[in-house]
Amino acid sequence: MSPTDFTPIPIGKNPDYDAWFTVFFLENHIDPFAYPTKVSTLEQIEFMVYPENNERFYPCSDKMFNAIMSRKYPDFLKKEYQRVYDKIIQLVDDVIDSDYERQFLKSLIKIKYKHEIETGLLIPSRLEKRLYKIFSSRTQIENPYFHEKKKENSRAEKLLTSETFSKALNQINGSIEDINNLSLYELRKKIKEIEFRRLLSLLSAPRLWNCKNFKIPTLSQIKTIFKTKITGNGITHLTELIHTPKSKILWLVDESGTVMVDIAIAKFLAELGHIIIIAVKEAPVFKKISMTDTRTDPVLAKALETAQFIHKKSISKNKLVQRLKQDENIYVISDGTKETLNLLLTSTTFSRIFKEVDCIISRGNEQKNRLINTHFQFTRDIINISTDKDALAVTFKPRHPDFINFSHKDLEKKANRIIDQMKSAKAKKMTVMFYSGIIGSIPGKIEVAKKIMGLFIQNLNKQSADLFIINPSKYYEPGMDADDLMYMWEIVQRSGYLDIWRFQTVDDITDSFALMNQKVPPEWIGKDSTYSTGCTKEMRIAQNVQKKNTEMQLIGPSLDKFMRRNEYGVGSMYDRRLTDIE
Repeated sequence: MSPTDFTPIPIGKNPDYDAWFTVFFLENHIDPFAYPTKVSTLEQIEFMVYPENNERFYPCSDKMFNAIMSRKYPDFLKKEYQRVYDKIIQLVDDVIDSDYERQFLKSLIKIKYKHEIETGLLIPSRLEKRLYKIFSSRTQIENPYFHEKKKENSRAEKLLTSETFSKALNQINGSIEDINNLSLYELRKKIKEIEFRRLLSLLSAPRLWNCKNFKIPTLSQIKTIFKTKITGNGITHLTELIHTPKSKILWLVDESGTVMVDIAIAKFLAELGHIIIIAVKEAPVFKKISMTDTRTDPVLAKALETAQFIHKKSISKNKLVQRLKQDENIYVISDGTKETLNLLLTSTTFSRIFKEVDCIISRGNEQKNRLINTHFQFTRDIINISTDKDALAVTFKPRHPDFINFSHKDLEKKANRIIDQMKSAKAKKMTVMFYSGIIGSIPGKIEVAKKIMGLFIQNLNKQSADLFIINPSKYYEPGMDADDLMYMWEIVQRSGYLDIWRFQTVDDITDSFALMNQKVPPEWIGKDSTYSTGCTKEMRIAQNVQKKNTEMQLIGPSLDKFMRRNEYGVGSMYDRRLTDIE
């Protein structure tokens, strides 16, 4: 289904539909208000999904969403529920030896299954997660398909490292037409394209490593695989990666066996200069690859031995950018979930990386449903690679055209322009001050905050001679979130050109409203920079800067008052605990 085929029903028009829509989020445990510690905030989702018309994002295909919202319990939904049930029962049969325990588990799962599907509100992947949790909690088996995954990865690795495969991969055999008419540059370009497509073609043949009676295919069989038909609108965009400048790519792997091909392709792209961030699951779920597998499967561990692992679930933008600037080309992260791709539950680190990379490559039909077969558009270009019978389907979805992205280079340029102004002021013997204050810490009051900050700084300039004040509210641009601003300002703040760092006080705010001939509104009474999460972070930076520049003055509330705020909401400009107050 293309985005033009889907017309969402507006909320606020039909109370019965709105109620069903609300319960849909509650029953699937994906409502951020009901489950604030588990479900991402709107700001974090907007790192990945471009919002239109205030529509709420849901983690399933449009076809699935329409089936659930129809309230008719269509056959399509029933079949998907049955598929999940059969998958769990097969897991029980595959893993449990005891007749009693096997029958007990089947009965337990069946009871829970009938209860969960009664209303027809559950997304099948959420049902799968609940039933899988019953299995794992009851059996205490963390990675039930561990041995099967190891075998499949080992088979794929044997294929990729075999002499037969190497010979097939490196043979030309008429693959390049008019070879004598090509320049060396064109020839090198063509050779890379051929190698890339040959590696891709292996993704169409999971039967090679899923077969229990595995043996290395013959040269002829491998050449046949190399001729696999590749369909879809994405192959051109995918091939362009070979010839584009250095890019950052988030690669969402799928299951065992094929992951070894994914890694081989990632290494191929890394050798061309790209940075590849491989995303796996937080913990084992069926045959999907998890962080646990990267440690416990020796074949997988060896394939990733030169990769850099980012284990933190909530790395800051500043630290993330610094990590990706290292002289490394392959990284591994967890998406923070134990289920089919669900952007509402991914980790902060995953969300930030999603926003920072140049494109997303997703693997498999399940991820295709979540990223391609939906009308939602994203902040990054999406490429999906999945099988379509005996062919390989490569599908492309461009990022939303209205999305504004500030790369770290853009932000560094903005910071350096401000630093140039500071240098110029210092050359004129002016005193340089940075003014930290509330801008977004009171939800919905950004414009008021910018106005009172601007008026106060204007008044300071009138009262003082040769004073150059940096007013942060002047540099906010549409599309900038707190991550962008904090990254930019830290560069400025650590530049070494500050003489005074002033933090907004209660009196500053009171004076600002007096300048407007207004009484202080209730929401601003008693507020100062200690109420701001961003200012709290900046105070820590200020203390660090002062150690290097002992002559810099710190003016504002006492240090002990800056302990109330911890971490701003991802992409937002206020403490995440304040969402309840709002």
